[in-house]
Amino acid sequence: MGPKKFSYDELAIATDNFGEKNKLGEGGFGAVYKGFLRDLNTFVAVKKVSRKSKQGSKEYATEVKIISRLRHKNTVKLMGWCHEKELILVYEFMPNGSLDFHLFKGKSLLTWDVRYKIVQGLASALLYLHEEGDQCVLHRDIKSSNVMLDSEFNAKLGDFGLARLVDHAKGSQTTALAGTIGYMAPECFTASKASKESDVFSFGIVALEIACGRRSIEQRDEEAPISLVARVWESYGKKRLADVVDKKLCMNFNQDQMESLMIVGLWCAHPDRNLRPSIRQAMQVLNFESQLPILPCQMPVPNYDVPTAPAICSGSVLRVVEDFFFNSRCSHT
Repeated sequence: MGPKKFSYDELAIATDNFGEKNKLGEGGFGAVYKGFLRDLNTFVAVKKVSRKSKQGSKEYATEVKIISRLRHKNTVKLMGWCHEKELILVYEFMPNGSLDFHLFKGKSLLTWDVRYKIVQGLASALLYLHEEGDQCVLHRDIKSSNVMLDSEFNAKLGDFGLARLVDHAKGSQTTALAGTIGYMAPECFTASKASKESDVFSFGIVALEIACGRRSIEQRDEEAPISLVARVWESYGKKRLADVVDKKLCMNFNQDQMESLMIVGLWCAHPDRNLRPSIRQAMQVLNFESQLPILPCQMPVPNYDVPTAPAICSGSVLRVVEDFFFNSRCSHT
C-alpha cells in the first residue's frame, strides 16, 4: 500500500496533540513527533513542517514527490502526508533512532557486525537511488543523522527534502548550494553541481565515521578543524589504519572488513570526483567481489577555483571549506 492522505485530527490524536513528551527532535524546518495510529496498529514518526519556513515548504513538496515513489528496504518508508492546517509528513517509526546518536551521543555500542551491516545497507540504498529507478535520485544530504535504524538495526536512508531527480544519462544537476558541511564534496562549493559522485563522497564520509567513531569534522577550542578524511588518509599513508579505529570496539572487529571499509571510505571521499568509484564499485569491494584500490599515500589536494559569484558560495563557507581540505591536513591524534 502506498502513501495516503491523513487528516490533521487523526495525527493530532496519534501524537497526543503534538505533545512535548512525544517530541523526538527538532530541526530548522520543524519538529518530529512519535505517534500511534490505532486503525493501523502501528507507531509512526510525524514530521511537522513550519509554515514560516519557505525552504521547509519547498522541502515538503520535494519529499512527497520523491520519497513516495521509492520502494527499497533501506529507505525510510513514507506512510502519508497532511496539508490541512499544517504541512505534515508521516513515516514508519524507527525504534533505534539515527546512526549519529549511536556513534557519537549514546552509551550503547554498535558492534562491528552491526556497523558493517549498516554500511552495506546504506550502499544498497544509494545503488537503488542512483541506478535502479526510472530516474536517478540525487540525495544531496547523506550524513549519519539521516541514516535511521529499525528494530534490528537495519539502515534506512531518510530525509529526501534536498533530493533531485535527473535522467540517468545526465547524472548531475546544477543547483543552489545545499547539504551539510563535512559531508559535501569540494566541487559542490564551486560549480554548485549535485551529482552521483557528490553523493558517493558523502557516503565515504559516513563510512569513515562508522569505522572510526569520530565526526567528519572535529573542532577543539581555538584550533583549526580536524578533518576525519585527512586523519584517516595520514594513517593509511603510514600503514597504520589501526590507529584510527573506534576505540569503543576494543579491537573486536574483522580486520579485513575494517581495512575494506576505511579504504573504500577514502576512495569515495577522494577530492577529485573523477577518481571516486561508483556506488556499485564501492559495494563490490565491501562485499569482497573486487580488490581494494591502491590510493596515494598522501591525501590529494582538491582542484577547484574560488567562485566569483556570491550567490554560489559565501566567504564564510569558503573559509570552512579551506579549513576542512587544507588546514586540517596536519597530524592529529
